[in-house]
Amino acid sequence: MSEATAATPDPAAMAALKHVALAGGLTETKVSCAALGDRLGASTQTASRRLQTLESAGLLERDVVGDGQWVRVTDAGESALRGEYADYRRLFERDVELVLRGSVTGGMGEGRHYITLPGYAEQFASRLGYEPFPGTLNLELDEESVRRRGEIAGIDAVPIDAWEDEDRTYGAAACYAVTLVADGGRYEDAHAIVPDRTHHDDDKLEVIAPDELRAELDLADGDSVEVRVEATSRADAPDVPDEALGEVA
Repeated sequence: MSEATAATPDPAAMAALKHVALAGGLTETKVSCAALGDRLGASTQTASRRLQTLESAGLLERDVVGDGQWVRVTDAGESALRGEYADYRRLFERDVELVLRGSVTGGMGEGRHYITLPGYAEQFASRLGYEPFPGTLNLELDEESVRRRGEIAGIDAVPIDAWEDEDRTYGAAACYAVTLVADGGRYEDAHAIVPDRTHHDDDKLEVIAPDELRAELDLADGDSVEVRVEATSRADAPDVPDEALGEVA
């Protein structure tokens, strides 16, 4: 929760990333700024600036040569595109569920420290409806789940606001409702917590719950866990009558 992550590029740059990926950039492809500009309806100079923006954001790798440039969408870029994909799935599909898989790994004790801090603990109690066990279940995601992790951004989550005390500011986070399945066991009242700022790589996922998850699911380091992510809302959100949903302001 202490290191800032790269900012998401603007929609124009994301459009350029999509075109590069469609042209074969998920592996590697050669593009010219003139051709990319034509596809984007923009000038060659604008296309070049957008590629530079994507490279600076860590979403694209470039190797400029005499007659163009070789480009490849990075893992972070693919994750950003999967987030866009998840948004469109929410528009056109019902009951969208994201399933991630990983193995249990030991943590460094940071989760226990952060989730017990008053500014976080009070929000967990009111917005999630429970006080988390003082510790997180740490998972190392498999390769396919790392690629799909970006889709989580398209799923409704419970926001946890940033706050500060006399010494420092603590970052915001999002809590996604998850059901854990492991070796026949199942636990439904858990949340994957994704900080806005973190020093963890994308292959790490932390899960909180009212109970100690290792004990509830009889887990040890290396055990496989399936994480089923579903849309959720705040426990303290006011009830909205059905008839109010059809009203137009």
